[in-house]
Amino acid sequence: MSSPAAPHPVATSRTIERLVAGQATSDGAGVKLSRILTQDLQHRLDPFLMLDAFGSDKPDDYIAGFPDHPHRGFETVTYMIAGRMLHRDSAGNEGLLQNGGVQWMTAGKGVIHSEIPQQDAGVMEGFQLWLNLHSSEKMNTPWYRDFQNAQLPQFKTLEGVAVTVISGSSHGVQGAVTREITQPIYLDAHMPMGSRFEQALPAGHNAFVYVYRGQVSIAGQAVPAQRMAILANASQADGVVIEASKDAQLILVAGKPLKEPIVQYGPFVMNTKEEIYQALADFREGRLGEVA
Repeated sequence: MSSPAAPHPVATSRTIERLVAGQATSDGAGVKLSRILTQDLQHRLDPFLMLDAFGSDKPDDYIAGFPDHPHRGFETVTYMIAGRMLHRDSAGNEGLLQNGGVQWMTAGKGVIHSEIPQQDAGVMEGFQLWLNLHSSEKMNTPWYRDFQNAQLPQFKTLEGVAVTVISGSSHGVQGAVTREITQPIYLDAHMPMGSRFEQALPAGHNAFVYVYRGQVSIAGQAVPAQRMAILANASQADGVVIEASKDAQLILVAGKPLKEPIVQYGPFVMNTKEEIYQALADFREGRLGEVA
């Protein structure tokens, strides 16, 4: 774990626009999860399309996993807090995602993959975030990378806040992945009771905080566990200040909006209906997962 650069205090923190509770649902072959960022929030939280939180110690809730399914037009970022998940895809990639690890997959022009738990007991917990691609990148060649926990940049602040930098940068520490167009910031922060964490955010970025343990406050408003706080966009705010009223764990996500049309049909996210029709035809005819 590295030491962060000298902190750059946030002069004016963003406030909370609203709190959002997840919706219980299931996906794949019956995996139980909570959908935090739903389709009706896609434009408000552009470039992010979806956030699912999954967590259970009951094997029946997760054991069937996510058998072969297609994607086109966006990226998936899976952060495994606890458990083991095996990834295989039509591009020939295979990787075992384990405790604290991250899988970053760019579906691009199309990939068919599976995510199958490699355990029959214990806790399976984590997040999957969908990050949109610019129209110029939606038909790019698929890309994939696994990061074990030890490969992810991490640091601890003077107040004892332990931060994992999945993407973007925080306190001078560069994350594992960068993206030029969407410029995503994705942090996992573990905050001891009474601590304070400041994160600079570009004024134009859409941003949210999801608390998965404990409770924090932002600009005087409490954010309890299992709530997403959508942060207000204000030109005078240069970041966010988070204070932990008890031991807390959270993810902080921000990105530069694409401001493009979003047309989604299940696992395909494009810019026009015609592109969706093409994706469906390519899938039906076996072209979507072809290796070039």
